[in-house]
Amino acid sequence: MFRKALLPIPFAAALFVLAACGSNVHTASTSAASVSAQDALQTATPIKHVVVIFGENRSFDHYFGTYPSAANPVGEPTFTAAAGTPSVVGLTTTLLTNSPTKANTKNGANAKDSFRLDRSQANTEGQNHNYTPEQLAEDNGAMDLFPFYTGNNTVSSTGVFGTNGLVMGYYDGNTVTGLWNYAQNFAMNDNAYTDTFGPSTPGAIAVVSGTNNGAVAGIGTSSTISDTQGGLTLIGDTDPAGDTCSSKTSTVSMSSKNIGDLLNAKNITWGGFMGGFDLTATNANGTTGCSRTTYSSVLGTSPTDYSPHHNWFQYYATTSNPTHARPTSVALIGQTDPKDNTSTPVHHEYDVNDFEAAVSAGNFPSVSFIKAPEIGDGHPGNSDPLDEQSFDTQLVDFIMKQPDWKNTAIIITYDDSDGWFDHRYTAPTTSSFDATTSESAGGSTVTGADQLTSTGVCNATGATQGVGVNGGTVNGRCGPGTRVPFLVISPYAKTNYVDDTQITQASVVRFIEDNWLGGQRIGQGSNDATTGSILNMFDFTQSVATPRTLLLNTDGTKQSS
Repeated sequence: MFRKALLPIPFAAALFVLAACGSNVHTASTSAASVSAQDALQTATPIKHVVVIFGENRSFDHYFGTYPSAANPVGEPTFTAAAGTPSVVGLTTTLLTNSPTKANTKNGANAKDSFRLDRSQANTEGQNHNYTPEQLAEDNGAMDLFPFYTGNNTVSSTGVFGTNGLVMGYYDGNTVTGLWNYAQNFAMNDNAYTDTFGPSTPGAIAVVSGTNNGAVAGIGTSSTISDTQGGLTLIGDTDPAGDTCSSKTSTVSMSSKNIGDLLNAKNITWGGFMGGFDLTATNANGTTGCSRTTYSSVLGTSPTDYSPHHNWFQYYATTSNPTHARPTSVALIGQTDPKDNTSTPVHHEYDVNDFEAAVSAGNFPSVSFIKAPEIGDGHPGNSDPLDEQSFDTQLVDFIMKQPDWKNTAIIITYDDSDGWFDHRYTAPTTSSFDATTSESAGGSTVTGADQLTSTGVCNATGATQGVGVNGGTVNGRCGPGTRVPFLVISPYAKTNYVDDTQITQASVVRFIEDNWLGGQRIGQGSNDATTGSILNMFDFTQSVATPRTLLLNTDGTKQSS
């Protein structure tokens, strides 16, 4: 396993590549004797392996707002953009000196312009990133109430860094150096959004299913709202029902299908690889089970490795592994395991370390979703940009050194924005009209979970109300939500390219469906049928006889050759 000082860094990252030429089918060109089962599968593009590194709680402006211009202070990793680097829809001079939040007096003393956070300020608290406050912060497209509704102070009490104005802070290429270098050498999208507003769990559900409807209450129901069809829509964080590590006071499960169900039906190998999932492992500090921890010198604390409410596939009966049962063998990772027909199924759920073990043994699943241990997932409070970068660079380097790098795509994207300021607004295409649920926002209680365009309303011209798993119109699916980073790293990714195609988390599902499943869709109102394609981030005509690689140090700088 990759390690940095006291920080274990497993891996995960995957990009996805869509069908470049609709009816073209790609099969392996090498001799049958040397081709793996995954490489032998017919795919719509040359991509035979996709790895999705799913990070936590960062908006696009928060990580890429000033790209490709970095401050480059003395003593920090430098970033100098290549000639011809395209600009992004980011923080313009006007936004940096005359932000809409500064003009809105409702923000009070926190009415701030966007400001740079230094490497030394990597440790922050999370912002308020719930479904209703995020809508109120966007204020029907005015994008001017982030300090009031989503701002939160931090671990320091110095200046603006200790106020709700912190929500206006952003990092540049001297802190998120690795992500900026990946953008320089591969492809980035600056028009990517969460499928709906709200925190981690709805985002984790969306990136594997394209819908947050179909929730089934376990213990408590505070994370859900009535969908008006006799069911529930998930809008908040809660643990998966049945997981042995889950909360004893708040859980939920999902009744919808996910991409794993579709892959299982076609016997395509895949896995969800979660940091801390292996309860039999013991860390160097002696911690084990659900309470495994890893020390961060950046945070000065030891976050728990496993976070149940981040675990995509654990919410579904067909793909959950409630006891965290270990796979029968490394050779069966990604496949239907004999244990799946027992009372302790594996169901394609593994630890992030199992990804390294499987790939190193020549068993590289076709589809891999990877979540770092909490210390490396990027979530403010239990992670930070520096620990996140250490995890990402080591994982991507590991994948780039594999024989199958030549036909792999890595996608790096995020579950939610954390409520961090982002100036780019996209009008909802999926409307919702919850006017009865009481929600906390801005220090008071508001009536109506939906508040984007008016009280109890998320709507826009041309939008249609969300569809539920049973086919009826439902509430709680207001979206697209907030803008998040989205990178594709692959030998076939366009070089130093910024795509402006509007996409969402469900675009990951769509790519997998188009590449391996002939365009089959989940149904049940999933956004996979309507979301944008990431195809424009690839060029499948370019030669990969010598695949492009970019090995980075853990601080995000390029390794010397």
